[in-house]
Amino acid sequence: MDWTSYHRLSDIYSYLTYLANSFPQIVTLIDIGWSYEGRPLYVVRISSASSPDTKPAIWIDGGIHAREWITPAVATYFIQQLVEVAGNAELSTNLVWYIMPVMNPDGYEFTHKRNRLWRKSRSKAALFCRGVDHNRNFGYKWGGLGASRNPCAETFRGSAAFSERETAAVSKFIQGKSTNIKVFITLHSYGQYIILPWAYDVLYPTDYDELLALAENAASKFVRFKYSVGNTAQLLYPSSGSSADWAKSIGIKYTYAVELGDTGTYGFVLPPSLILPICEDFFPALKVFADKAATMTH
Repeated sequence: MDWTSYHRLSDIYSYLTYLANSFPQIVTLIDIGWSYEGRPLYVVRISSASSPDTKPAIWIDGGIHAREWITPAVATYFIQQLVEVAGNAELSTNLVWYIMPVMNPDGYEFTHKRNRLWRKSRSKAALFCRGVDHNRNFGYKWGGLGASRNPCAETFRGSAAFSERETAAVSKFIQGKSTNIKVFITLHSYGQYIILPWAYDVLYPTDYDELLALAENAASKFVRFKYSVGNTAQLLYPSSGSSADWAKSIGIKYTYAVELGDTGTYGFVLPPSLILPICEDFFPALKVFADKAATMTH
């Protein structure tokens, strides 16, 4: 595994398996279900705590949108740093990390084989159109603003909330850990934003100022790539049925979507030479989220 090129799903999954086999005391590979096309859905649990089920946790996912290749790269970089770099060991002693590098494995493989700019899942949505936008398929304010009912649209919401195997599996897993998960980060590209609830409309949760303060602290740690912070619907556009809104709705306090680099020069088709700079720039900010989560008890 390296961060100088983009990797196929088989490479990523092989790396996760290698880590679970090589570091069994801190790494557990959890199979949470199957994709529409029958690929396993893997979450990596990282913790050196003796009783991890009692510790606060962080959730991170990448690859919810297939073409956003930088997101599985950043997620696997985080895993590598937490597991293989001894200097980061303290980040897993009082904290549990749940990291899912590729939430949409079918779409990710499709972008490598057929259509680099494919976004959605690969489920049979209609006679001539495939795919559901996973980030419009979660069960909070599903079907509202910014979510299409047209199966051929990029933002197709699906036939119902959690109609997709991937979103159903992820939501079931997170729901089971929701009392422990204190910080939820879903990785996207591009634009360099840390965006906060709510996404379904320009509305603010009652603890918005606390979410904003943490995000601004994290954003201040970026050096090479500067990130803007604010409400999702206001900074970008309304999007109903998003994973971050759903996570907030079930009681996870600090929920964010992060739009990684760049700001549009290359957009989705980010050159491999920028993978490592984006990864390395993010890690000090990740520590800010980790420090906050580690101080939170039930």
